[in-house]
Amino acid sequence: MNLTELNRSCEHFSCPERSVSPAVYILLYVCSAAVVLLTVCGNLLVIISVCYFKQLHTPTNMLVLSLAASDLLVGLFVMPFHFTWLIESCWMFGHVFCILYNFMSFQLTSVSVGNVVLIALDRYIALSNPFLYLMDVTSTIVRTLICLAWVFSFIYNFVFFYINGNFTGFSPCPGECLVEAFDDLGSLIDLMFIIVIPTGLMLILYFQVFVIARRHANAIRELTRNFKNVSDEMKSERKAAKVLGIVVFVFLACLVPYYVCTLMGKVTSSYIVNNILILFFLNSSINPIIYALFYTWFQKCTKMILTCKILHTDCSFVNVL
Repeated sequence: MNLTELNRSCEHFSCPERSVSPAVYILLYVCSAAVVLLTVCGNLLVIISVCYFKQLHTPTNMLVLSLAASDLLVGLFVMPFHFTWLIESCWMFGHVFCILYNFMSFQLTSVSVGNVVLIALDRYIALSNPFLYLMDVTSTIVRTLICLAWVFSFIYNFVFFYINGNFTGFSPCPGECLVEAFDDLGSLIDLMFIIVIPTGLMLILYFQVFVIARRHANAIRELTRNFKNVSDEMKSERKAAKVLGIVVFVFLACLVPYYVCTLMGKVTSSYIVNNILILFFLNSSINPIIYALFYTWFQKCTKMILTCKILHTDCSFVNVL
């Protein structure tokens, strides 16, 4: 669409008037603010806990930290714009912020996918070959993989946005915030890299993880009291696999509906797609709740942070496991 055609299509465009009562309108904003606050504060607690307490500086927790960082950015730079857009039924932040909003949404989505795949791979190696994991999977290697996931996601999304003209050539009507649709080949590539291949890897890895975990459970029953330490270690690894397995499957449950709707194309309206997109963003709020329910270390760290005990100089070496 050239500039003249765009101007003609926008001549009669206007943001719809609000059809809800003032009380409902205020309630929607209060609920949105509560979700944003929960997302930001919850993931900030995870980040502070993993960064501050020395005992939590493990390869697995580095992946949890990276996932929490992407979830925190969703709460700060994506959720507020998206909720306001839905409540007002109109994009109020201009073309530049529309570009940034869409790019951040795509970037953080692909980073989260990369983090969850790395978490599944980490748990598989830890359970299938624990000795190899302890010797070869170091924090340095994991940090490198995390950096590569962020950089690759940035390059991937930048190239796709640039090729489709979303940075320069595409300008929606005032009050709209759209992304120039990919062509068929681009949509297929995006689908394969963002959903099909990662989802396939996650499911295969976690199927293997649960098979190994079940085998470990049977082995634990046969261990004598003389091998209590080994038994406890195996139980710890199984619990970590279980919790992170919940994170993976909740992530997939939140991600897949959005991609199913986008694949349906014109059959699904942009309004429905934007509402389903809330489900994916809410995944950033759910992850800290999962940690709070299942990780005792997160519960202890949260209590120490909220009571300001971490202000003590020697607090970072406290046993939180």
